[in-house]
Amino acid sequence: MKRKRKKTKGKNILVGLVLAALALAGSYDHIRSYAIQWSENLPLPEELVGRVAGDRPSVRTKTSETSSGITDVALPEFVKVRTSQVIRHTGYTVSYNAETRIPNWVAWTLTPDRFKEVVSRYNKFLPDPEVADPVTTDDYKNSGYDRGHMCPAADNKWDEQAMRESFYLTNICPQDHNLNRGDWTELEDACRDWTMEYGRLYVVAGPVLYKGSHRHIGRSHVTVPEAFYKVVLSLTPPKAIGFIYKNTSGNRPLDAYVNSVDEVERITGIDFFPNLSDCLERVVEAECVPDDWIMSAR
Repeated sequence: MKRKRKKTKGKNILVGLVLAALALAGSYDHIRSYAIQWSENLPLPEELVGRVAGDRPSVRTKTSETSSGITDVALPEFVKVRTSQVIRHTGYTVSYNAETRIPNWVAWTLTPDRFKEVVSRYNKFLPDPEVADPVTTDDYKNSGYDRGHMCPAADNKWDEQAMRESFYLTNICPQDHNLNRGDWTELEDACRDWTMEYGRLYVVAGPVLYKGSHRHIGRSHVTVPEAFYKVVLSLTPPKAIGFIYKNTSGNRPLDAYVNSVDEVERITGIDFFPNLSDCLERVVEAECVPDDWIMSAR
């Protein structure tokens, strides 16, 4: 997906020139090889960040870093302006849309220490206290839809507050029951497997709303998504993968849902991982090599 912003300068000028020379002289494999070498020679992830979201006051409503270790590498940008209240909770950051009554995106960082079971599942859905007119769990009653987590509760057992906040309804979407308990859960499990292998992942998930009218549930008129997306980034080694799931029941293998991150960007209108250096972002988002990921999750 073409960038909708000005390219960063400074330290990226040299690598840009080298990549241009490689593109003229060699193959795409040379470019990817150089990008991997470049990323591995730098401290991660700070030196890969072209600009930090903290420089833009609209990015967050809570300014302090959280104990979750989430960094602004994971925070997306919109290609087109949309309603968004960005709230940073203990285990994730959410862009909540007061018009659709569901998140635009939810972003979090996964590390192996997040899987230490310090607390058990909270299992009580709550209105988000940061939202002026919040959705309540009554909106989901008798709707036929599950209250589907974007950032899973199982990724927040490391901290009592993180677990409680994972049940805020700003982290929830109306989701088909079989999808929620089946293929979507399998993807969540795979992300935990990949985290144990690679050490740190940056994850963004949320709803897909196609053009046209949408179904709504509850007194708050909560929008029912037509599909869901998830994008996953590793920096060691540098690679990324995207997924699109229709909001229907299904029982298909993980690789049936795979897309490149560029394709997920095209579908959602969201620019993922914009704070990576431009060269690395171009490389990892264009690729779609399921075997690089799926084999390690089996």
